[in-house]
Amino acid sequence: MSMAMTFSKVNASAATLTKNRTEHSVVPASGMCVTCVDGCIGMCEIGKSAYRGHEVIYPQPFGMVTTAAEKAYPVDYSHFNIMGTAVGAHGIEADSDKAIFPAVNLEVRFGHDHGIRYRLPWHIPGIGSTNIAKNNWEGLAMGSALAGTGLTIGENVVGMDPEAVIKNGRVVDTVDLKRRVALYKAHQRDGYGAIIVQANVEDTRLGVQEYAIEKLGVECVELKWGQGAKDIGGEVKIASLKRAQMLHERGYVVLPDPTDPNVIAAFERGAFKEFERHSRVGMVTEESFARRIEELRKAGARYIFLKTGAYRPADLARAILFASRYKLDLLTVDGAGGGTGMSPWRMMNEWGVPPVYLHSLLVQYAKQLADKGAYLPALALAGGFTFEDQIFKGLALGSPFVKLIGMARGPIAAAMVGKTIGRTMEEQHIPVYIERFGNTKDEIFVTAGTLRKELGDKDFERLPTGALGLYTYYERLAQGLRQLMAGSRKFALDCLAREDLAALTPEAAQVSGIQYIMDVDRGKVGRILDL
Repeated sequence: MSMAMTFSKVNASAATLTKNRTEHSVVPASGMCVTCVDGCIGMCEIGKSAYRGHEVIYPQPFGMVTTAAEKAYPVDYSHFNIMGTAVGAHGIEADSDKAIFPAVNLEVRFGHDHGIRYRLPWHIPGIGSTNIAKNNWEGLAMGSALAGTGLTIGENVVGMDPEAVIKNGRVVDTVDLKRRVALYKAHQRDGYGAIIVQANVEDTRLGVQEYAIEKLGVECVELKWGQGAKDIGGEVKIASLKRAQMLHERGYVVLPDPTDPNVIAAFERGAFKEFERHSRVGMVTEESFARRIEELRKAGARYIFLKTGAYRPADLARAILFASRYKLDLLTVDGAGGGTGMSPWRMMNEWGVPPVYLHSLLVQYAKQLADKGAYLPALALAGGFTFEDQIFKGLALGSPFVKLIGMARGPIAAAMVGKTIGRTMEEQHIPVYIERFGNTKDEIFVTAGTLRKELGDKDFERLPTGALGLYTYYERLAQGLRQLMAGSRKFALDCLAREDLAALTPEAAQVSGIQYIMDVDRGKVGRILDL
């Protein structure tokens, strides 16, 4: 029990490339070794901070990893189990020859006119200017499009593009954003999926969304209040003095000041190797929100989304109220602890409302508005989802309001693995545990045969292995989700209900409003046994 009550891990983590000298004798509150010895080289986070300072705030190696919090919350999605049944079927005829798991329909439609169609009930809710996103965009864009689900181009992509043309503070041409949109659109099939362009403070000032709508034919745009990983704006590191100066000139917060002669001299002699680029935090008011929605609609946006982070409950209430009042098409709510980029490590662990808590509050607020007859947008939940059981739980906990799950770290990991396999194939050094499946795309990727048939040999051969990795991961999630839904006798997404879950602890039941497992079906059981 004492271990379970130690929610945080402090002062040493693989995320910051730090460790304790006495790994098993650590003070829980501080994370320090029980005996801190004079003469230690400083392997822990305190020690590393003694010589690298602010660099140790962030996960490392920066730009090469995606990172999520290690904190163990008192209630998380593992504290719920999925309830199956041996009786009946919903969304299909109760016939054993028809109610088979491949028949489960995972398609979802949303938007004010139900005009957005996804083959699968999830999407990537925003990956922007980080290297991890840029370096894997081919796989993410092509794989998402082929799977028929959505992908959000996150913040700062235009501002970070050295080839973007900006006149009088507004973007008039880009290379990176244009490429990202085109890669997705070129691989869409039958109108399924959507490419979404997100904007923060800097993007809005640059007119990124207006440019995307007018010049790139983007229909879906998203306002960003924040994310679950941090409560500050996005940040990246810059290894080039020239690029740091360009970003400073474009109005970003760049630390240290790349125009200061002393800073320039320190950088050139190697005292530090990277600048930090930070985005500003937004200042939400209903007046400015309403004005921005009107501007986007006038610019031609067909669908408008809002993404908010793990802020306090009053901010969540504002988010759903504004999304209702101004008739948005989707509201994404991202719980604490996750992150696709490089959020400050301690912030990622210790800031914000965790997913189950935040998502449960969202359902309460949505029901309150629905009971008053108010318009509600589709809702999406994000915050550490990676597998089909978690997707089922999120959709069921949020029923009937939640239509989608947002996830990014899992898809990025799948795309990265696919890309890496492709590289090892090119180098003819395929790892043994992969080579046992074969040494070609058709042999290694289990979805290759189906995709080759659907796309034709020429288009299939053009697919990067990163896209195959993402597509194949999604195929696994889809089949797994269908199996779970069939076991609950739910053959369409709108049949999922909160009663399909049971809370394993009284605390999980109290937080979520989901029944404690020992109370599930109590009334039905009484009637069955009432001889």
